[in-house]
Amino acid sequence: MHPLLRYTLDLFESNTSPAPVNTGSIAIESIASKPYQPGVKLEAMTPPARFQHPLANREARLGEALVGFQLKRGKRRTIGFSVGPDGLVVSAPQWTPLYQVDAALAEKSGWILRKLAETRARHDRLQANRIDWRDGASLPFLGKMVRLVLDPSHAFAEVGGALLPGGDGTEQLHLALPRGATPEQIRDAVQAWLMRQAKTLFQQRLAYFAPQLQVQWRKLTLSSAGTRWGSARIDGSIRLHWRLIHFRLAVIDYVVVHELSHLRVMDHSPLFWDTVRTVVPDYASLRGQLKDEAIPRWL
Repeated sequence: MHPLLRYTLDLFESNTSPAPVNTGSIAIESIASKPYQPGVKLEAMTPPARFQHPLANREARLGEALVGFQLKRGKRRTIGFSVGPDGLVVSAPQWTPLYQVDAALAEKSGWILRKLAETRARHDRLQANRIDWRDGASLPFLGKMVRLVLDPSHAFAEVGGALLPGGDGTEQLHLALPRGATPEQIRDAVQAWLMRQAKTLFQQRLAYFAPQLQVQWRKLTLSSAGTRWGSARIDGSIRLHWRLIHFRLAVIDYVVVHELSHLRVMDHSPLFWDTVRTVVPDYASLRGQLKDEAIPRWL
């Protein structure tokens, strides 16, 4: 095989869907890993697992799975594969013949199927973790589940809600909302309350850990960034994602210490992690708990 046709695996999942491409023609089906059986339609075979990209313009049979993927041509030197929330995208040089694309798919079929299965499983977990915005719904707050209660008494209308003990020993978040509040109103009220709690708690934890690290932070901003839990700037500005408030305090403290440590070491060198370790010795374990599926899906 031509040396330029080395296969590049994009070992990360994209957070954005691939841009549409104009194929200008109907897709041609390819059977990459098994020879086509004349006279036998795919539908007549044992039903395989299916993975279908919404912008698929080709299909391949990989092992026991049918994979509809988006083939993109461009000015590149390698055949690349990426698996994201929408499925498989194959990027190939303009001049690469389709049979070589099919051969690459067959060669990397194990990795592709594993990533597709992991992505589907993660999507299913996130769907199962979706909050149903109604009276009686539950969500995590500081690592413990609290139940939402619509309370139109307005005894705490100025702060939007109050965390009160429930009759079964659990905590309840009473919201100053009418019984007929819409899901959007409930969601917005919960978010506003959680953000207030987050800002107060984050300020307290920053003030507690900064002296231990011998640094000084100057400004806290709540973040809604989709890709990071926090960030720090050399001028002492700290950004922390408000949804950290879902995690238990030890996990929040790790993120706070992580960002404060950047005020001493502005990279992720061994010196940086040694700095974090002086305050949070078990940071590696806590870091591993920062998974997207650990928090509820809001939308």
